[in-house]
Amino acid sequence: MAHAAPRTPFRRPGRLERPRRTGRRHPLVATAMALPLAALLLLVFDGWNTVATQASSVGVMLGR
Repeated sequence: MAHAAPRTPFRRPGRLERPRRTGRRHPLVATAMALPLAALLLLVFDGWNTVATQASSVGVMLGR
């Protein structure tokens, strides 16, 4: 059996790769991503009391 050399990725000349972002997402961006899902779950399950209870639990867990 022949062993093949690993292939290197093909890069076009002149094309720049965007550097990957490392670190944390800004809290406002994370909130903007989470709010639509939270609103959908609120409408689907129709639970204002449940949402208030969970929000309170998260607040206690975060120490606020």
